[in-house]
Amino acid sequence: MSGSGGRPLEERSTHEATEVESSARNPREKVMGAALRILAARSYSEGELRDKLTAKGWAQTGVIDDCIERLKDLNYLNDDKFAHNYARYRVNLKPLGRARLARELAARKVSQSRIDKALDQVFEEVAEETLIDRAIERRTRTHGRPADRAASKRMFDHLGRLGFEYELISRKLRAIEPEIDESE
Repeated sequence: MSGSGGRPLEERSTHEATEVESSARNPREKVMGAALRILAARSYSEGELRDKLTAKGWAQTGVIDDCIERLKDLNYLNDDKFAHNYARYRVNLKPLGRARLARELAARKVSQSRIDKALDQVFEEVAEETLIDRAIERRTRTHGRPADRAASKRMFDHLGRLGFEYELISRKLRAIEPEIDESE
């Protein structure tokens, strides 16, 4: 007789019993296997991986901590490398400012010291001035140059959402349209 899953019922029962028995014997292997499957799909920060493993419900905190330490020893989990690669990828994909990248990395549960270090490295490779110039170029390609205060305000708001600093945005917009005063 065949049960769900396409295997004969007797075989499935034996397999499931063996799986339950082995997971009861060695929860560390079960957590490590789950962690490796998660990391095989894409990179995660330590905090994200911890949350994913905790959400499983069957994993104990001590076992998760041991698993994460082992993954760090094997260099499968490295928040410094994760933060740097994530920030570099996002900057290459779309011109973003420092504040936006910091918010995104914080949402991915990366520590503030690692965020600062990664952003310093990324913005040494590509200056924020270059990125805002690319963002302005993209925006003017689709929306044209700001012709009045309202259009300038919309561009200012757009650049602010991208995470660029107020002073940098103001300076760049004044250079584009010197007769428009963004402060009003």
